Parts: sequence; structure tokens; C-alpha cells
Amino acid sequence: MNFGELFKRIKKDAPKAAPQSHWIKCKNCEAIMYYKEVAAQNFVCPKCGLHLRISAVDRIDMLADKETFHEFDEGLKACDPLGFSDKKSYADRLEEGYKKTGRHSAAIAGECLIDGAPAQVVVFDFDFMGGSLGSVEGEKIVRAVDRAIAKRQGLVILSASGGARMQESTFSLMQMAKTSAALKKLSDAKLPFISILTDPTFGGVSASFAFLGDVIIAEPGAMIGFAGARVIKQTIGADLPEGFQSAEFLLEYGLIDMVVGRDVLKKTLSDLLRFTAPRVAIAI
Repeated sequence: MNFGELFKRIKKDAPKAAPQSHWIKCKNCEAIMYYKEVAAQNFVCPKCGLHLRISAVDRIDMLADKETFHEFDEGLKACDPLGFSDKKSYADRLEEGYKKTGRHSAAIAGECLIDGAPAQVVVFDFDFMGGSLGSVEGEKIVRAVDRAIAKRQGLVILSASGGARMQESTFSLMQMAKTSAALKKLSDAKLPFISILTDPTFGGVSASFAFLGDVIIAEPGAMIGFAGARVIKQTIGADLPEGFQSAEFLLEYGLIDMVVGRDVLKKTLSDLLRFTAPRVAIAI
């Protein structure tokens, strides 16, 4: 038996490796962890405490009481008014986002109970075109605001975004003004808006609704800002402070109200909603 045949036989008889999806590598401490172990801890690294990026669906499962989440506007789809194309057409990018997430937009909107407290919730998914803000995402936020006013409930938005969606140009930029105006209506109705900033939250999202919350919460270690650190450094021609744009840095300088870990986020939200919003029964 020659070496080639021996190698093929050893390879054939070797035990099959677990699929890559069964394991997670922490980008901070580089620990290799079993997926179920990390999932049981809300996708927080048990070695160093890094809050790993998770999908919108996982966030809803983490925050909503069991079987209380009801989704709205699931069928809303973006059109392509500009016929935009860069390396790929906008239509192709939307299709890629759908294949990756099983959804037609970067935001999931609905209502649920959070530890017994009713709320309207919008959750962004970074896996869909970087969680970018487009016309559909803006419309979902406005409709969530309208439902919150009609039902006298608080609004919770969890942001994870690279900013406004360039493929929609001005249509996307207008969502910044559109969502901000809607949140003014919520404020006039004396209902709370709790904004949760996750990793990453940048661009037009941070420049509009994400920083308009009555209470602004960030996850530990989340990177938050408008432009990226490299762009800012090149623009001002100076080194940036250590930890610049991290959640902890923003808290130190008063740009956000709280940094809250996932293990206590649900209880924190429930307490805030009970303290600030009218207590009404949820209708599902």
C-alpha cells in the first residue's frame, strides 16, 4: 500500500469533526467554546464576558416572555426606486439578505410582554445588509410608534446597524427625520422610548432615533458612534483616547445612561417600563 492510499484510508476511518457551527471562537480572548454552552448564557463569553453579536430572533427569545411575541408588518418589502447597482444590484443584495435571515428587512417589529410588562419592540438584525436603515425599517418604527400610542405602551428599539442604507440614497436619509418626528409624537403622548445600543450602532441610526431615547442603554463593550474611529483619526490628525466609542467610554462622558449586561437586561427593561408606562393589558 503506497502513501497516497494509506492517507485516504486514514482520512476515511477518522472520526467526523463536529460542524463548525457547533463551536464559537471568542474574538476577544480567542477561547473556543461549545455553541450550546454560550447560547445558555445569552451568547456571552464565559471566559472574558464579551457580548457576542446575535441575531434579532435570538434577542427576541432572550427578552420576550414565552409565547407572547406577536410580529407586525412582516410582509413589508423594500423596492428599488433608483435601480441601484454597485458591485451587485440592490435587488440581489436584498435577496442575499433574505436567504441569510429568512426575512425581507433588517428590522423585526412586534409587541410582547417583557417580564410581564407590555411593550412595542423593534429589533435590528446586523445580518441583513449590516442592519442598515432603509424605507422599510423606518416605516416599521413609525408603525410601532403608532401602535404604542394607540395601546398606551412603551417602545423599545434594539439597534445594531452600520447606518443609513446607501442603496436607497435620499429615501434612506429621510427615515432619520421620519422616525425622529414619530418619536416626538410618542414623547407628546408621555410614553417612554427605551433605546438599546448593541454592537455595532453607527451612522444614520446613531444620528437619529438611537440617541433619542428617554433612557439609552448599551450592552457591555458595544462599539457606538457616527463615523468609524479610523475615519475620525484621519480627519483630525490625532490619536484617539483608549476605549474610544465603546459603551463604557460613552457612559463615562454622559452620552448614554446605562451599560447593562444581557443577564439582567430583561429585568431592567421590565422595571423601566413599569415605572414609566401606563399599566395596561396586552392584546395579542
